[in-house]
Amino acid sequence: MRYISTRGGIQPIAFKDAVMMGLASDGGLLLPQSYPTVTTEQLESWRSLAYPELAFQVISRFVDDIPADDLKAIIDRSYATFTHPEVTPVVKQDGVYILELFHGVTLAFKDVALQFLGNLFEYILAERNQKLNIIGATSGDTGSAAIHGVRGKKGISIFILHPYGKTSAVQALQMTTVTDANVHNIAVHGTFDDCQDMVKALFGDLEFKEKYSLGAVNSINWARVLAQVAYYFYAWLRVTDDSNQPVHFSVPTGNFGDIFAGYVAKRMGLPIDKLLLATNENNILTRFINKGDYSLGEVVSTVSPSMDIQIASNFERYLFHLFNDNPERLKESFAELKEHGRITCDAAEMAQVRKDFCSASIDQTETLSTIRDFHEKTGYLLDPHTAVGVKAALELLPADSARICLATAHPAKFGETVEKSLGVPAPVPESVKALEGLPTRCEVMDADLDKVREFFVAQVG
Repeated sequence: MRYISTRGGIQPIAFKDAVMMGLASDGGLLLPQSYPTVTTEQLESWRSLAYPELAFQVISRFVDDIPADDLKAIIDRSYATFTHPEVTPVVKQDGVYILELFHGVTLAFKDVALQFLGNLFEYILAERNQKLNIIGATSGDTGSAAIHGVRGKKGISIFILHPYGKTSAVQALQMTTVTDANVHNIAVHGTFDDCQDMVKALFGDLEFKEKYSLGAVNSINWARVLAQVAYYFYAWLRVTDDSNQPVHFSVPTGNFGDIFAGYVAKRMGLPIDKLLLATNENNILTRFINKGDYSLGEVVSTVSPSMDIQIASNFERYLFHLFNDNPERLKESFAELKEHGRITCDAAEMAQVRKDFCSASIDQTETLSTIRDFHEKTGYLLDPHTAVGVKAALELLPADSARICLATAHPAKFGETVEKSLGVPAPVPESVKALEGLPTRCEVMDADLDKVREFFVAQVG
């Protein structure tokens, strides 16, 4: 298995090199040259597997440069940190299935990928006797999950940029209360897109990237997406039987990584009928899917802050495939985006988009009412991002299908929003209560690339 760049400027590389490269050296995103396929017989043979065993079956098809026993040990160690024996259990509530992805150390779906990636980094660095300086941007959950994935690990330092005051209080505490020497938090006066732009600029400076051994934990890193592919297979196997009932997934998303993992699962042969992309008011992806309008707008602050994004970095991976794996066509589209603030597609391309996805934008009023109504009806508490996906599923997906809604975070991570909806506080897990009053460490600065670079260099030495 070899990996190529969406921009076409690198020679194919092995999986471990792809993990360490993060963002491709030509500025593109890495993808496998081809996707392995899973037959119906193979899929059925996985039905009784525990989550780590299933994850190994999926991930190992993309990895041929790590011995199977070592890869299995990495996966087992990654999911031993989860508090639920099924890792990503599926529960049925009010005609929809909730895929609970919040049983990891930071109570968010990012733990599924970042516990794996942290252990993968440590394995490769030890093998190569190297060090790594991770730089990442977060709208909330990626940062805390990445920090907890690599805190205290040998040979790794991590720098996480987040928009100051625009994450939830719990998200901020989960990041800034980790005061390990190898962890550095930077709160930026700006938006997530500002943070992401600076991270991409640092990776785009190839001399700087090489000199300081930069590594990526954002979903620009292929291993992040790969780890998430596994839970689509796991959920599908948990809700299906012999009835041939169609299966749909509703995915609340801002950066397109989580739903792209579903797209990969579908390309591998998982019988997904439709992938529903659910957005909040920051609905550039919904506008694109429904109207062909991929034009930039202002970021709106909402009650689902992890989705307050305009530029979805993983969308480039999908566009590459939409454009028939043509890097020149892809580069033309991004030149258009840079010059005119939009990307345009022809009728045939848009027909393919709508074959792959459907989409809905759920505003804050609908989000709050969904949290309240769903709780009143079922007693089940949704976080605001999951509520966006549930509302979209109830609106768009047929009731006679298996509608799987990805629950991307524990409601306690967004307790202020839950209380605003219900009038009472959300139950708080002990792991969150324990954060109150802990010492914090965080550098607050303007969205200035030079200042971020200076801070990084000063810390690395």
